[in-house]
Amino acid sequence: MTPALPQIAEQAREQRRAMQLTQADVADLAMVSERFIREFEQGKPSVRLDKVEAVLAVLGLELAAVQHVPEALR
Repeated sequence: MTPALPQIAEQAREQRRAMQLTQADVADLAMVSERFIREFEQGKPSVRLDKVEAVLAVLGLELAAVQHVPEALR
């Protein structure tokens, strides 16, 4: 699992709860399985990016790539 994935999963879970949606609700809206939602929120080390993006879209979140200078090159 990439270092950012647990943070993304946690933010998604918090947003889902704030929106008062169940895992089943999000699964239906994102057209993924409830199992995928459960595993994603629990930090499964390998998940499909297209499914993660679909879940985040339902929750009003999005992934973004941000360019930065690696610590070793500073």
